[in-house]
Amino acid sequence: MGGRVKGKAGLAEAEARAARVVSNDRCALCGRPLGQRTEWHHAIPKSRGGTETFPVHPICHRAIHAHVSNRDLAASFADFDALRARDDIAAFLRWIADKAPDFYTPTRRARRSETPV
Repeated sequence: MGGRVKGKAGLAEAEARAARVVSNDRCALCGRPLGQRTEWHHAIPKSRGGTETFPVHPICHRAIHAHVSNRDLAASFADFDALRARDDIAAFLRWIADKAPDFYTPTRRARRSETPV
């Protein structure tokens, strides 16, 4: 997830992200240790003005976006505890709990409603 760093603000964000890589060795969604690949999830989607990111496994990232719309992420599920409390995400977390950090399988897009589960 590279990109050009523009100005001091961009540099500060890049430094903050690098610091989180060192201090966050666990997935923000499932809590398992991170593997070789890490993706960065915007708690509030960029399309909704979010800037803060959190490290997650690729499969966890896919599960979030397969089950929750960006509108609902911004409105009700920017907090990981609220996200984990959803029945569909809780079922995913039970299933993924004993998998290796680099485990990956394609994620089916769930039918998602615009109302919280």
